[in-house]
Amino acid sequence: MSNPPSFSSGPSAAPSEAVGPAWHAISVADARQHLKASGPLSRADVDARLASYGPNQLPETRSAGPLRRLARQLNNFLIYVLLTAVVITAALGHWVDSGVILAVVVIQALVGFIQEGKAEQALSAIRHMLAPKARVVREDGQHQVDAAGLVPGDTVLLEPGDRVPADIRLEKCHNLKVEEAILTGESEAVDKAVEPVASDAALGDQVSMVFSGTMVATGTGRGVVVRTGANTEIGRISGLLATTTSLKTPLLEQMDRFARVLSIIVILAGIGIFLGGLAFSGLAFRELFMAVVGLTVAAIPEGLPAILTITLAIGVRQMAKRQAVVRRMPVIETLGAVSVICSDKTGTLTRNEMMVTAVVAGGQRFDVTGEGYSFDGMICQDQQPVESSELLAEMARATALCNDASLGEKDGRPVIHGDPMEAALKVFARKAEFDTESSSGDWPRIDEIPFDTRIRFMATLHHDHHGHEVAYLKGAPERILEMCTSEVTGDGGVVALDRQRWDDTVTEMASEGLRVLAIARKPMAEAGRQLVVEDLEQGVELLGVVGLLDPPRQEAIQAIEECHNAGIRVKMITGDHALTAGAIARKLGLRNSERVLTGKELDELDDDQLRELAGEVDVFARTSPEHKLRLVQALQALHGVVAMTGDGVNDAPALKRADVGIAMGVKGSEAAREASSVVLLDDNFASIAAAVREGRTVYTNLRKAIAFLLPVNGGESISLITALLLGLALPISALQILWVNMVSSVVLAMTLAFEPPEPGVMKQPPRPKEESLLQGFVVWRVVFVSFLFLAGIFGAWFWAMHRFDDMAVASTLAVNTLVAMEVFYLFAVRYLDTPSITLRGVLGTPIVLLAVASVIGLQLLFTYTPWFQATFGTSALSLELLGFACAAGVTVLVLLEIETAIRQRLLATATAPG
Repeated sequence: MSNPPSFSSGPSAAPSEAVGPAWHAISVADARQHLKASGPLSRADVDARLASYGPNQLPETRSAGPLRRLARQLNNFLIYVLLTAVVITAALGHWVDSGVILAVVVIQALVGFIQEGKAEQALSAIRHMLAPKARVVREDGQHQVDAAGLVPGDTVLLEPGDRVPADIRLEKCHNLKVEEAILTGESEAVDKAVEPVASDAALGDQVSMVFSGTMVATGTGRGVVVRTGANTEIGRISGLLATTTSLKTPLLEQMDRFARVLSIIVILAGIGIFLGGLAFSGLAFRELFMAVVGLTVAAIPEGLPAILTITLAIGVRQMAKRQAVVRRMPVIETLGAVSVICSDKTGTLTRNEMMVTAVVAGGQRFDVTGEGYSFDGMICQDQQPVESSELLAEMARATALCNDASLGEKDGRPVIHGDPMEAALKVFARKAEFDTESSSGDWPRIDEIPFDTRIRFMATLHHDHHGHEVAYLKGAPERILEMCTSEVTGDGGVVALDRQRWDDTVTEMASEGLRVLAIARKPMAEAGRQLVVEDLEQGVELLGVVGLLDPPRQEAIQAIEECHNAGIRVKMITGDHALTAGAIARKLGLRNSERVLTGKELDELDDDQLRELAGEVDVFARTSPEHKLRLVQALQALHGVVAMTGDGVNDAPALKRADVGIAMGVKGSEAAREASSVVLLDDNFASIAAAVREGRTVYTNLRKAIAFLLPVNGGESISLITALLLGLALPISALQILWVNMVSSVVLAMTLAFEPPEPGVMKQPPRPKEESLLQGFVVWRVVFVSFLFLAGIFGAWFWAMHRFDDMAVASTLAVNTLVAMEVFYLFAVRYLDTPSITLRGVLGTPIVLLAVASVIGLQLLFTYTPWFQATFGTSALSLELLGFACAAGVTVLVLLEIETAIRQRLLATATAPG
């Protein structure tokens, strides 16, 4: 509620506005004046404000119920036509036909219902991130209260480990650092202060504020609540997520178009043939009507929805083996069409683990290898390991002792306790071969000066049990350099400080996106058992500087190169600083890493300008959730299929809007996981490249399945049309057509879902978003094979009628001939562009041979068992007739091999130079 009425129930009335001004840009006094809360609130104040603003929680949203989800599965034009056929056949008393068609519809709907049964829970996930409890100061003292009971104007206390319960304007803080990665994507905790900042400061630069849902890393703080519930930053993202729509996948759009066009053609053709049949065929009305129903059943590929579902389900299973959980099945195919991957930096392209990557000491620069908090790694120079010098050993001791973090291990993974930057320094000390475990005993701490934003350094005092005492310092380089008069050389000697050289070194390292810290020492008199800031203002010896970075994952670098080879553009969108983003982009090998566009610059662009730049720029820094969402929409407007990866709450709206939203499963927030369609269980960007490979394979296999199924329907349909127009008996009945379409066709086509990736699948550019499953060669192959099947069906029927003059025998032979042609065509369709009569092609995969054996067994039941004969009107066939069916199948395969050879020769002639 943004405009509550005034209240007179307490000493101060509720303020006139809940959202208020730019709180980070005004003083604490002004903030309290605006909130009409000069001090802790009374109970009456709290009750009045609670009635005005409502509880500090996000609004509940209604999710789609089971009935609505089931109705969505039936919202398909193809299903409508089949349901109409169910009603008509039932009205005519053909209960078996009606039951079989209805079973097709029910199975398809149930499969979709089960696969999409998990309703969206993104808003619920964000609600769970709000702190359940808060420590608040009110007129009658301190209280621990439910966070839902906080109101604007409340005074809140913060300690390490607290989840911030609301958006708070700080008025006091001591060494306060807050982890804001879920909102900004920044990998390191943010130092907080009470002074106002610029009104146009990005969210990550609003250091005078702490935000609901973030975590206190170190220090303490006190502040006044300025925003609660839906008005908080996390609440704003929740509202953004609620208004963001998910796009339909390209495959579903194509299947909808295909189903609608095919259904309209079938209906119009059916009406035309029915009227033509009345005029020319001489068939009775009822018989003609059932023939048209048979035509409808023949023309509509009832097995296609089942094959689509099975193919996608197999893709889902393959992805699960690669540590990726697919929450919406059609997204598997969409991955194959991805042309742009927008990735969050922190935790996705990088490990979200700070690491010392560079050290400058004694006039030399050293590189530090390894990944994250793992102890594996070493100190190198020119890519060669260096032996530990006296200076490096002293730096390692300083970084290990002037440090409050600790390292452990859980399930084989490193676990840190304390500040991430201090943990990184301790890992560096281990890599420099310093024993961090025994150091506290060998060099016990006597005294310390904790880090504070006012003095900008930390110092600890130690002794070695032999009468030597030394103070070790670490802090901001400019602050430490002011305190130093000398520097330590590589051999341990001490010389005068070369301030200009060190300033240049720090500037150069900062330009690489490194967080730079200076490390120093000061030998102390034996009697000095206490540290005083003033005593450290001079006489300090500089040991060197270290550069820290949240480094890129090695596997991400390889995956990005693979994506580039596959014609996929990778873009990095982060809330981190521009310098850091650019440095990481260069290490990752992004195409255009020199140009970095910031959120502030994005705000100045209209949609047309943004679309133009979105295609060119690959690195975006200091971005908000709205920026990420706008970027995804701009790239989609350029006809790109966009995959978005992320792990924070700030990524959730863009994850939902993207064609493929990919969330990190280990370090990702629950909100990001629930807004996404794919969750990576190993947080590995490389899994995305594998997912694209799988998506492209799924699409290729779907094209093969369609190229396999449609000629069957085409051959059946053309044979029925020919029979009706010529006044002949139907060679195959509607029920027999359903048998072929739903049993033998589905069993055989299902094997295509298991086909391995084609060679060079990741060397091809992404297919256009608008590309149809039916185009070019596939259309030609469908038409050509349809007429081959027509010839086989009528050839079998005429020959059997000529030999036996028995309709049951003739139709049974026609069905078996059609199935035999299907079996041999299966081997041809597995290799659309290459010869299939090879050892590899004939043997196929084990699943192909199993399916062929199954279909042969089913056809024997169909032909020879009494129940099938009574149900489907079939009759037993002699070996001679079965031989005819097999010969027809072999003929189809040979003709297709000849067609492939001719087509390849023509293609080679057309592409030959000159």
